[in-house]
Amino acid sequence: MQQAALTLRAGRRLRVKAEVGVTPAGLLSIGALVSAILLSSAAIAVAARTPRDRRGRDVP
Repeated sequence: MQQAALTLRAGRRLRVKAEVGVTPAGLLSIGALVSAILLSSAAIAVAARTPRDRRGRDVP
């Protein structure tokens, strides 16, 4: 299991603590999710750049 901890302080009174533990299977699933998000956003960007007319055909 991979573990990480973070403590943030702002001034004298504000302190935020965060801890997380991830198993190897969790790391693989996080990697798959990030890959899927990046691939889908690339496809959306390509589709947004392709001009089309009202019938869905590419404009020369």
